[in-house]
Amino acid sequence: MQDLLCFFFLPQWVMLVPRKVAMLPFYLLTIAGIIQAHSQLLPGSCNFESNTCGYTSDADYTSWTLHEDGRFIAVDAALTDDQTGVDDELQRETTGVLLSPALEQSEWSCLRLVYQITGSGSLEVLLRTEAQSFDRPLWSNQTPSDSWVISSMDLQNNTEPYRVVIEGKPGQISGSSVAIFEIHISPGFCLECDFEDSHLCGYSNQWNANVNWFVGGAQLLQNNLLNDRTYNNRTGHFMYVDSIYGKTFKEVAKLVSPMTTVPMSGCLSFQYQRSEERGNMFSVYTRDSLGQYQELWRASSENQSDWSQMLGEWIPVQVDLKAPYSVQVVFEVAFNSPRGGRVALDDISLSPEFCSRDTEPTFDPSIANCDFESGFCHYAQDQVTGQSWRRVSVKPNIFRNGDHTTGAGSFLLTNSQLSPRSGYVSRLIGPTLPGNMKYCLRFYFALRGFNQTDQALAVYLQQQQKSSIQERIWTQGEKSRGIWIATDVTFQTSQPAKVVFVSTCRSFWDCGSVALDDISVNLGDCELMTGVLSSSLPGHCDFDAGLCGYIQDKQSDNADWEWRRGPTPTSYTGPRGDHTNGLGYYLHMEASSLLPGQSIRLLSRPLRGSKGPLCLSFYYHMYGSGTGQLSVHLDKDGEGVLLWQQSGEQSIAWLKARVGYQCDSQHQIVFKATRGSSVRSDIAIDDVILEGGPCPEMEIRATVGSSNEIE
Repeated sequence: MQDLLCFFFLPQWVMLVPRKVAMLPFYLLTIAGIIQAHSQLLPGSCNFESNTCGYTSDADYTSWTLHEDGRFIAVDAALTDDQTGVDDELQRETTGVLLSPALEQSEWSCLRLVYQITGSGSLEVLLRTEAQSFDRPLWSNQTPSDSWVISSMDLQNNTEPYRVVIEGKPGQISGSSVAIFEIHISPGFCLECDFEDSHLCGYSNQWNANVNWFVGGAQLLQNNLLNDRTYNNRTGHFMYVDSIYGKTFKEVAKLVSPMTTVPMSGCLSFQYQRSEERGNMFSVYTRDSLGQYQELWRASSENQSDWSQMLGEWIPVQVDLKAPYSVQVVFEVAFNSPRGGRVALDDISLSPEFCSRDTEPTFDPSIANCDFESGFCHYAQDQVTGQSWRRVSVKPNIFRNGDHTTGAGSFLLTNSQLSPRSGYVSRLIGPTLPGNMKYCLRFYFALRGFNQTDQALAVYLQQQQKSSIQERIWTQGEKSRGIWIATDVTFQTSQPAKVVFVSTCRSFWDCGSVALDDISVNLGDCELMTGVLSSSLPGHCDFDAGLCGYIQDKQSDNADWEWRRGPTPTSYTGPRGDHTNGLGYYLHMEASSLLPGQSIRLLSRPLRGSKGPLCLSFYYHMYGSGTGQLSVHLDKDGEGVLLWQQSGEQSIAWLKARVGYQCDSQHQIVFKATRGSSVRSDIAIDDVILEGGPCPEMEIRATVGSSNEIE
């Protein structure tokens, strides 16, 4: 670690550089120290020069160590000879938890972290509030680097005091370490930048061998000097790109913002100058984590004079930005020859209000969400084909599968063999969705009895103005499994349109039942939204990627919970798929490996106490003639308190449980499954969520319509 160099933050007195470095890429210029930091810093900022600024190591974990000469703080791998040969499962990885002092910042701010991971390891930044037992993840990385790296994350306005939690985990490789050089917290959005700070707000140059963005101002440009936009003089700084070294047709330079870490929308503003408009093209895009670009703005032809003749005027630009998930803003200049001129950029800012009153407000796609517990929501039947979708519910039992939402609620059913309209087309029409937007549609379906499933269920887009124009965006390809299966569909429409669910029975003899439940619509690409909507949330675990920090009890139980996918090995017991999407993983107690009365325990990681109520929700599956008992306990100081329990066979469906409790000191949640009298005693859990309470009341309604035929 002593060989590391500081790339980003430099003493304020280092200002001048030789003329020959004026055309170096800007990230090299920062090494030479050409930029003077001036931004207002908020509490929680620290450069670790002589102390830790109120940051402390959590005593329950490995301590972070301040370098003997200051400069950085680190946590190193502590692998000793005494640990050689220790069982890997019992060897606890080295973890250092660094806590900021309590912060009270009601306005939006930006945290910039300068760090390095040497060898192997990971670094995670979380937000902690007193009302929550779980910290909220903001950012994480596990990519090693040979130098200091800067990362940015937005801190949304918060009415409650909070702490920044930095969790470093050096790998088991000898010499591994995680170090932090500096923490900067400044007012405003991370996208904002006037390019006066040495870190350049985390903006980066996407390297091109011939054309690149450089830092301008402060005597860097000896000829054709420009005034920067921020101070309107020649001591400030801006970014510029020049075509003089371009060698091929369409040379491209890209200046890339940090990746946003929270959804945001508003008015993106910036100032620019441009010469030789016929020799270059200046555009602004957003780029998501999949590398997909979307154009926000493109410069038109202006009557600007060439910089060599006179100084140009800074031109203001305002453009609406809508980012429902993480994106980068990319400022791109393309040249068609070495005489393509220059483009300069300065004073990037973001306002939470849109640029113009005429701008449509951000559309709330939740109007298309429906779990059918209280009716059809904004969905309607096709009057031409008749009222063929029926809303039904099933009380928990071992003969009929319940709904997906709670196992005891309502869902939609069509083309049942008992329906008088078998052999017809059933159409369910959703609300109107605005055009020129990308959507992620998720819904759950279950099929039974179809020999040919390609027409059992399909989804179409129907244009609002031309109801005769329909585009099929999804069709069913799964076999009739009789379980709830999740489907994600990404689509985009240029015109306002409605989503239509269509089920077709070609004949009475080739017709089964189709069930539909829990429809949701979000803005953006489904592949990008998956992590946002599920287990990336604090306290959420769907077990699809592992145990999420839950621990098998090795001391006081008889076996382990099994991580399983698909049906259980014993007939007439256990689920046939997980609750999350039907095809994922869940945790399961296999009764055949236990004796009657033996039990298994699953422990959560240690949870902080909370002054307010907490709500634990989860789904459980207890199907089998010899089913034993499932219980939930609160383990505090070695003493267990029973929070919830259920005994005996309950249902063939996944059922939802909610457990409210309150605990003001550190504790663990324990799931305990006890085997019953026979091997048909399997018990499973899935989709565990722990969040601030109190728990909402969960109604179990009586049957609406006729019972289903999924099973």
